[in-house]
Amino acid sequence: MDSKFPTTTVGGIELPRLIAGCNWISGWSHKTPANDRLILQKHNQPESVSEVFAAFLREDVNAVLGLFGVDHDLIDAVHLAEQKTGKPMTVLDTVVINVDDNAAARKEAEKAIKESAQRGAKICLPLHSCVEQLVNKNTKTIDRLSDYLYMIREAGMIPGLSAHMPEVIQYTDENEYDVETYIQIFNCMGFLMQVEIESVAKIIHHAKKPVLTIKPCAAGRTTPYVGLNFSYNAIREKDMVCIGCFTPEEAIEDIEFARAAMERRLPEIGARQSPFNTSVVKGKMD
Repeated sequence: MDSKFPTTTVGGIELPRLIAGCNWISGWSHKTPANDRLILQKHNQPESVSEVFAAFLREDVNAVLGLFGVDHDLIDAVHLAEQKTGKPMTVLDTVVINVDDNAAARKEAEKAIKESAQRGAKICLPLHSCVEQLVNKNTKTIDRLSDYLYMIREAGMIPGLSAHMPEVIQYTDENEYDVETYIQIFNCMGFLMQVEIESVAKIIHHAKKPVLTIKPCAAGRTTPYVGLNFSYNAIREKDMVCIGCFTPEEAIEDIEFARAAMERRLPEIGARQSPFNTSVVKGKMD
């Protein structure tokens, strides 16, 4: 494609509205142990991963979200993809931090955040399983969150939050925490969502900052055509979708599905194989 991929802005950084995800690279299929092993059999070193990232970069989708502190091949794969394409990639790092309320834990959290900056992350988002330990539904606050957001700013990164729990977005906005974007599960099947799809859609539309929605295809339980059309028609123009891919070919297809969804047109994708390809299967008469 010659046209620039649609973008939004997070904390002054321009980002594509489609973000490369890493679950189907890092070995987290959300399906079965056999699927996890299948991923790791293919993606067990940076070279294969870099091919997926390079496919995104060549189509102007130049940002990636992943657990860079857990899957150590990811950052090497980013650098390889940048070398192959001559294009830079923006790293969004979901970082695991110790949120225990003591000096040793805070020091450990600060170390993890500084390591994220050293890896080259531009946006640092504490992982949902860490953030949600701090949520107080009674007071509608996220206790001590500001400490970690300050650490992220001090390390030179833009703070975001991984917010699988929808209240995290609401409490962040209500208390004016220093957060520039939020990760939120959102898909047409309600997969892993904590409340109804309609409620999360309203939360996204009322959010003060751009929302990065994840799992648009419900970890392979629906197709990219269905999942991405739903997502882009249900979120705002400033919001984003993160999608994971297993191969470079899948990445190219998903990018076209995303472009088509935003442009309200049919994607230019060939028909799937069938043992009896009738005109109905093909979608057109010969």
